[in-house]
Amino acid sequence: MTSLDSVDLELLAALSREPRATVVALADALGLSRNTVQARMARLDREGVFLSFERAISTTALGYPIEAFINVLVRQVQLPQIAEDLSRIPEVVQAHGMSGEVDLFVRVACRDTQHLFETDARILAIDGVERTETSLAMGEVIPYRIMPLLEMTRHRHSRR
Repeated sequence: MTSLDSVDLELLAALSREPRATVVALADALGLSRNTVQARMARLDREGVFLSFERAISTTALGYPIEAFINVLVRQVQLPQIAEDLSRIPEVVQAHGMSGEVDLFVRVACRDTQHLFETDARILAIDGVERTETSLAMGEVIPYRIMPLLEMTRHRHSRR
């Protein structure tokens, strides 16, 4: 596990507030040298702190306004192959392995309900998939966010 110090946390908070910030802008904002910021960002990247540099793009803008979450039950021994097969379905935008009654939690984006029905059928057709249960997303209530956790971590670090 990566050990983050207060400078790392400040850098991450600055990036969270302004994801497009340049290294020079971050260095100025944090009172650090450009080389220090670059070195820390490179280390954080190597250590897996940054999840993705891919820009989040609206599936609705691409013509896929229907978002659904599919609970998938599988034969556990086939999970690696099932995950590989799922990754070949373009409508699958994210999948998580789960504990409990559901094995996989799969997020899909589709054009309409018929397309969702067909996508679910393709998932069910994967060898080793035993059952699915689909829930239509009605709207995002809390978008992905990291700032509250960063603030709590920074607060914990400042009390040390």
